[in-house]
Amino acid sequence: MLSDAKVRTAKAASKNVKLFDGLGLYLLITPGGGKGWRFKYHFGGKEKLLSFGTYPEVGVKQAREKRDAARKQVANGSDPSVERKLAKARATGDSFEAVAREWFTKFSTAKGWAATHAVTVIRRLERDIFPWLGSRPIAEITPVELLAALRRVESRGALETAHRVQQVCGQVFRYAAVTGRAQHDPAAALRGALPPVREVHHAAITEPAQIGGLLRAIEGYQGTPILRAALRLAPYLFVRPGELRRAEWREFDLDGAEPLWRIPADKMKMRYEHLVPLSRQGVEILRELQPYTGPSKFVFPNLRDWSRPLSINAILGTLRRLGYSREEMTAHGFRTMASTVLNEQGFASDVIERQLAHVERNEVRGAYNRAKYLAERRRMMQSWADYLDRLRTGGQVIPLRPTA
Repeated sequence: MLSDAKVRTAKAASKNVKLFDGLGLYLLITPGGGKGWRFKYHFGGKEKLLSFGTYPEVGVKQAREKRDAARKQVANGSDPSVERKLAKARATGDSFEAVAREWFTKFSTAKGWAATHAVTVIRRLERDIFPWLGSRPIAEITPVELLAALRRVESRGALETAHRVQQVCGQVFRYAAVTGRAQHDPAAALRGALPPVREVHHAAITEPAQIGGLLRAIEGYQGTPILRAALRLAPYLFVRPGELRRAEWREFDLDGAEPLWRIPADKMKMRYEHLVPLSRQGVEILRELQPYTGPSKFVFPNLRDWSRPLSINAILGTLRRLGYSREEMTAHGFRTMASTVLNEQGFASDVIERQLAHVERNEVRGAYNRAKYLAERRRMMQSWADYLDRLRTGGQVIPLRPTA
């Protein structure tokens, strides 16, 4: 074993000199006279080397304490080199979790993410990535490590979620690269590594006779006024289910000559305000409901707590109670129904797409075109509502004709 006197008086030579203390610890003396502590150990079948600092800053006793601590880590199944890097990453804010949370804070605010989207993104990271890669230095994460974490998501049957988690991780790695904390994006190297997601089509009724049957079933629904109104409005408006159930009374103008629903940008998938011209039938349904739910800010409040909107599965569950299976009709299917029939009847595809809120991704064009085709859309929405009424009553069904 080395003594402090021996270490202090040890001389340099023409080449490196090693003075061994025991249990893998030794002092390396370079030809220039530098004295550094080294610890040699084996982990995972490989020989590894760890530096414990230089003498005299780190004395013999301190070097042995560092060695003993490292040996305990090895005995507990941890690699001391990796643990040191992890500790440094945590201290400097360069761990994957630290960078990811920094990215999330910046971009969720700057991009004005909807609250629901922001919660989904951070929960996916917290559940599927942080437990496995959160403490790892972001610059050292390999594609193999990331794929292993994604495979865990895939293995529970959530393939689409695995793809979305991969996309989020890619954004985090690219942010780390532009901020000087990573050199590459492991997520990009995994392109094609996960099986493709099978496209899921929302089941929808599109045959006129079957649409009429569905509308009659809805009309005869004897449940709560809130659910009945939501179901009656869904085919007239054909907005996304989440937009319908979270509608607020303040967003509606029912009294003007041209009644309108203005859906705020933060509720829209594409983050742009969306205008929904209201047909005469839509206004009537809303006026019937207003005395009942007007005290709530939501048009369709939760059946148990009026301070919250209708639950996400309420409309879907009601369709099931009406006898329509998941293979026949979904809440989202009202959009497919309208799109299919309106296109078949010759309405301009641009007008239909605009009413479906399938807007341009170009932010400048989207911001200034929220009222595009509004007059045409208003005529289309009234024609569509009249057409649905004819189907519902079983009267003579005159084909829809676009009006000038």
